[in-house]
Parts: sequence; structure tokens; C-alpha cells
Amino acid sequence: MTTHMTRRELLGGAAAAGCAWALGRPATICAAAGAASAAAEGGFLIGACDWSLRKDSSPEAFDVAKRIGLDGVQISLGRVANDMHLRKPEVQKQYADKLAETGLKISSLAIGEMNNVPLKSDERAAQWLLDSIDVCRAMKIGVVMPAFFGKGALDMNNTAEIDVVVARLKEAAPKAEKAGVRIGLENYLSADDNMRLIDRVGSPALAVYYDVGNSTDKGYDICREIRQLGKLICEIHVKDGKTSLGEPGRIDFKKVREALDAIGYRGWLVLESAAPGGPEASYPAQAKFLREIFPRG
Repeated sequence: MTTHMTRRELLGGAAAAGCAWALGRPATICAAAGAASAAAEGGFLIGACDWSLRKDSSPEAFDVAKRIGLDGVQISLGRVANDMHLRKPEVQKQYADKLAETGLKISSLAIGEMNNVPLKSDERAAQWLLDSIDVCRAMKIGVVMPAFFGKGALDMNNTAEIDVVVARLKEAAPKAEKAGVRIGLENYLSADDNMRLIDRVGSPALAVYYDVGNSTDKGYDICREIRQLGKLICEIHVKDGKTSLGEPGRIDFKKVREALDAIGYRGWLVLESAAPGGPEASYPAQAKFLREIFPRG
């Protein structure tokens, strides 16, 4: 018989995970985890995706993030070309060493390769999702983000494909619950459709990885959706199309802050935004813009 955790228990386990990984590791990892937890408790942490830092699936992303002045990085499980290499203990150690060196944090784990190898149609993706939970458990990462774009995009009218996705999420959910990991779905679906999908899975491990830029692209009212999703939001990507954050664009981030305040969200905002001239040229100003609205606390 499987024992299912409540959302409160799962969230508590994920929050406590950061410092637990540091047991047996250099003390700087534990210090960094504690500092990040304290900052997130009353404020926000600013990170970036490793691919946005142009260091996809590489620990070197933390060096770039450190130079920019970020709090951490959303890392990738890997690519087909490297056999999703973060599943290997020796690669995990490379990341642990880099965290100790830089004092930064991992915000979450992404499976971006699912855009090319879809969960809805490829058994490899189903195995990656299961393996990613083991990675999260080993590295004490609280959120894994399977991506559903490109070949992996979801269509709620395609019943057969959605049935496969639901079945594969149901397979992974008990393992995620036991590990204290949230599976944050990132896709182009509306808040309503994401909630329907999560309800079909029926596990507190399921969540929404909300992207304000993607949802704006689809014409959704992002502030209304944030309020609607509430505690289902586990983490947030920030971008605004081809506009650098801080320049005139479509998204009013002060209103986004109001919506996040309304649901009590405190935690990571992860840059996936345009970076003209490269991330080291563009992201310091964008991070500064975000910190003025979303301070550490």
C-alpha cells in the first residue's frame, strides 16, 4: 500500500532538503543552503536557467551566475547526447563541488530534452522522469520540471496523448511524494487545463512551473492565473518575449508581485529572458530590475 503525503508535508520536506544534502559535504554547501532558505522565507531568490546562461548541462553555469550576482541556477538533467548525464554520481559530485566553490544554490532540475523526446509518446522520457526523482533525492533538489513544448507540446483535445501523460505522471508521483519532490509541469496550457491535468493525476507532488512570458504569449491573464493556481505554483520563469526585463514590455511586474503576494509565494524567480550581447552583459541589469520589485526580504 502506498502512503500519500499531503501538500503541506511535501512542501515541508522539500524546504528542508537543501541543507540535508550538505551532510558529509563541505560546510560551505550547508551555509549556502541555510542562507538561501532564510532569504526565500521572507523574500525572493533570483536565478537563471543554465541554458539561458549558455552553459547547458554544465556546472560552469554557476561560475557565470556568480559573476552576474545571481542566487543560483536551474540545472538540466542533460541531453540525449550525454545520456542525461546528471544521473551519474560522478557528475553530481562535480555540481556539489561547484556549489561549494561558488556558494550558490540549485533552484530546480529541468528536463528540457522532453521537448524533443516527449513524455506523451516516448518511453525514454518516462524513465528520465523516474530517474530525475532519484537525482533530486541525491542532490536534495525540491522541484523537477518536465518541459512540454515543441514535439512534447500538450493538446487537451488529444485524449490518447493526455491519457499517456497522466499514466506516466501517476507512475512517478508516489516516488516523488516519498522523496519530497514536486513535479512542476511547464507547458502552454491555461491554468484551468493545468488544474484539470493535475486533478486527474491526483497527487500532491504535482504542481505548475509557471512561466509569465509563455502564458502572456498565449494571451492568458497572468495575474488572474497566478491567483487561481495559488499554492500549485512551485517555481516561476521570468521573461517577456524578446524584451530585456526592465525595458518597456507587455508584463507589469509590479502587478505580478501583487499577485504573488496574494498567494503568499516566496521563493525562486528564474531568468529565461532575452539576453542581447550575452547573459553576462544583459542579466546584471535585469536581475537588478527584478530585485527592486522582488527583494530578498
